[in-house]
Amino acid sequence: MARPLYAQLNLPALRANVACARALAPGTQLFAVVKANAYGHGLLRVLPALADANGLALIELDAAVALRSAHYTRRILLLEGFFAPEELPEIAARRLAVVVHDEDQVRMLEHAGLDRPLEVFVKINTGMNRLGIPPAAVPQIIERLASCDSVAVLRLMTHLARADEKDGLEDAMATFDAACRGLPYPRSIANSAGVVRHAEVGGDIVRPGIMLYGATPFAHDSADAIGVRPVMTLRSEITAVQALRPGDSVGYGASFTATRTMRIGVVACGYADGYPRHAPNGTPVLVCGRKARIAGRVSMDMITVDLTDVPEAGVGSPVVLWGQGLPVDDVASAASTVGYELLCAVAPRVPFVVSNVEHLDFEI
Repeated sequence: MARPLYAQLNLPALRANVACARALAPGTQLFAVVKANAYGHGLLRVLPALADANGLALIELDAAVALRSAHYTRRILLLEGFFAPEELPEIAARRLAVVVHDEDQVRMLEHAGLDRPLEVFVKINTGMNRLGIPPAAVPQIIERLASCDSVAVLRLMTHLARADEKDGLEDAMATFDAACRGLPYPRSIANSAGVVRHAEVGGDIVRPGIMLYGATPFAHDSADAIGVRPVMTLRSEITAVQALRPGDSVGYGASFTATRTMRIGVVACGYADGYPRHAPNGTPVLVCGRKARIAGRVSMDMITVDLTDVPEAGVGSPVVLWGQGLPVDDVASAASTVGYELLCAVAPRVPFVVSNVEHLDFEI
């Protein structure tokens, strides 16, 4: 009998989240961000649900090649561009678009001599201070790229550092607008938080990421509040039950000690499956559709949860670690991290089940 842990993907929810992003940013082109193996969901698994996107955006050249090998014909944008000139012939042959974020990449393009020129997004640093052309250098960089034989068309873009904060747009947008003044090229500005705030952000091409997978980019606005639904539900079962007396402890380090008579359920999931080891006592879990809490340290293959207030639970009872009925952001908040990390960290040993039904009210 297989270990009862799996990740269930709801593709209709992903399609609905794409539609939500489109509705929030009407009249724009939408590039679905699928880096990190589609935020841990599996790039080729979720590809059928992204048919309404104008294109895809990612980091990894090998993943872009895999998409072309899977007969994906729409635009693909490499969000960090290229790292060496040797990559450029492959990029051109696969008809990929690239981000250019520094002068070294400009020089590589100028010396590339490509058979097929590229669609190039010029990334402008508006305060993230990771990647991006300094605003003062933008006119010169644009002039060089516009006359470069390896460049077919130009776009302007930035990545917003604080779009999730109430006062996080004004400085970045002022910097971007000043750097782009007079340049007649389409603009790509909005990440997920920017899509939700599109009336303030604007732009011609949006790049939603985390919201497509049913999690929120905001600290105080839930996924439900912005209109998106979870795509991944991490499911397991209770595999054993222990009875504790007052003073008994659970797990490594005795980090939880019972103060009353309790029932403890063992769940088949641990940090080797991608569940955060640092999730503390009290982290929420759904058992039989009811809220329960972690009691004891997360171990490699198991989690222990307090079943005292779920009397109907026993061996074989269904558990949701996150997803349907329990937002991944709630689990992440309890573990002092973000939903992005939990989704991306699901381990290779966890099997995936892809569902094309609208509601996941059943168990496999």
